[in-house]
Amino acid sequence: MRLSIKEVQEQLKATRIDGWLLYDFQGLNPIARKLLGLKEAMLTRRWFFWIPQRGEAQILCHRIEQQGFEKLPAQVTHFSSWQEMEVGLEKLLQKSLRVAMEYSPHCLIPYVSRVDAGTLEMVRHLGKQVLSSADLVQYFEARWSQDQLETHLQASKLMMRVLFEVLTEVSQATKNHQPLTEYQVQQSMLQKYHEQGLQSDSPPIVAVNQNSSTPHYEPSLEKSSSISRGDVLLIDFWAKLFKSDSVYADYTWVAFLGDMVPESVLRVWEVVREARERAVDFVQSKYTAGTVVRGWEVDRATRQVISQAGFGEFFIHRTGHSIGEKDHGNGANMDNLETKDERVLIPKTCFSIEPGVYLPDFGIRSELNIYLGERDILVTGDPIQQEIEKI
Repeated sequence: MRLSIKEVQEQLKATRIDGWLLYDFQGLNPIARKLLGLKEAMLTRRWFFWIPQRGEAQILCHRIEQQGFEKLPAQVTHFSSWQEMEVGLEKLLQKSLRVAMEYSPHCLIPYVSRVDAGTLEMVRHLGKQVLSSADLVQYFEARWSQDQLETHLQASKLMMRVLFEVLTEVSQATKNHQPLTEYQVQQSMLQKYHEQGLQSDSPPIVAVNQNSSTPHYEPSLEKSSSISRGDVLLIDFWAKLFKSDSVYADYTWVAFLGDMVPESVLRVWEVVREARERAVDFVQSKYTAGTVVRGWEVDRATRQVISQAGFGEFFIHRTGHSIGEKDHGNGANMDNLETKDERVLIPKTCFSIEPGVYLPDFGIRSELNIYLGERDILVTGDPIQQEIEKI
């Protein structure tokens, strides 16, 4: 179990929430399963895990699945019928009014909206005020241990080694007029991941020219463009160590296959780089001064640079996402476009900064990661790309 009941109760007291009701049905709430260490448990019925602000944690589960909760430090109540379940839930929450659940008002933060509307109605019917657990989730799920930070830094170092090996291979192949496709480069990177002890839940993005205008472009054996001299090449790559509890690193680099980068490409690169640096400076200045910083504010500051340069309509995604044991984690995202992420940036969390401009002929994105210490920030991805890589 990842949660400390005592720590949760301290957070509940600080936020004046009466309790946290973790609920799941057949894996609809992976956050609850992960926090309680139930990812591998065979649970096919509804269950509730209640952590009150004061007192003992309690479980409400179906009678035939009680063995799935034996290792959790909580008092167990069983039900068989739906009527028993509703009575048990009412008793569980009887002394509480403000209840946190994996829910977001108006689904503003969909990443934590994991509880279905019917279950929310059932809790509200009991006279309870349902609040979002988004801040609790970030505090207890998205923060890294020191060991996890080390896995991030190790993965970053190995990933950069892979990147520059691949760029050298691309340079040599294209200069020698050898046939080369995006898919071949992608598969070469995956092989190098394996050799370096890295893993990824999906392959890297390798895209040239018009394909780099699609932020989530996926080359395949059946559909892949050739790579030639004079091409703009974008590589977005994410991975983590083959190690328990390791966390991801996620970076994007842009290269040009030639000696002279076209002015049109260079202009966009400079705008994207400036936006990236504005984001880093904004976070650093606010966070190190002890000023509250919210995810949407970082996105706004970044987006202003690109909009003022006349490319606002071509920046079509958020500035960054939370990073954890999955590449897209459950902490605050740098987002005021797809959502308005009101969550505060807190210590021991990590997120990407990856502004981009996507024009019809090519796309440019530059990505680094920021880890928040207790009062300072750590920018990862050494070396940080400052110029378009000419290969």
